[in-house]
Amino acid sequence: MKRLAIAVAAMLAAASAGAQMYRWVDKDGKVYYTDTPPPAAAKSMEKRGAAAGPADSGSTASYALQQAIKNAPVVVYTSGNCGQPCADGKALLAARGVPYREIAVGGDNGMSNEEFKKATGATGVPALSVGKITTPGYGAEAWHNALDAAGYPRNAPPLTAAQQKAAMAPAGKADAPKAEAPPAEPAKLGPYAPK
Repeated sequence: MKRLAIAVAAMLAAASAGAQMYRWVDKDGKVYYTDTPPPAAAKSMEKRGAAAGPADSGSTASYALQQAIKNAPVVVYTSGNCGQPCADGKALLAARGVPYREIAVGGDNGMSNEEFKKATGATGVPALSVGKITTPGYGAEAWHNALDAAGYPRNAPPLTAAQQKAAMAPAGKADAPKAEAPPAEPAKLGPYAPK
């Protein structure tokens, strides 16, 4: 029993340090926990405690962040002429450690203005969709409030470029979240309407 407790404690310490751990069973049925791969004769093997790659934004993230990502994925709608408001919005998300997909509105390869308005209820970019709720325009407080309501922690580590690139899986027009109803009072968006 003492040996098992030591093995489990060692495995947890190594897993929290980001090390790869292996659980395997030998030919006699004895269970081992090691940081080296098992021999070829091992009956069964499980990898544990490996750090996730950027595409798996959840397993190295806190439980709260994993749940928020699962329950309320974030999409940012931008356009080529959005300028500073779009840059500020994306910077807020990256600094807060929130992975997001970016969907371009307008232009030859972007979502049409009609599809954008139908999907979000917004009339200009940027727009932030957190799950099924859309916040039109950029306002730091409004964006923080939307993320807070969805359970995104404020203290998550900032995203690396690789983590954000992996989170930004290509989003087709059919992948855009559909708003349940347009907001009652749209925010003042300024001159940043998509072309």
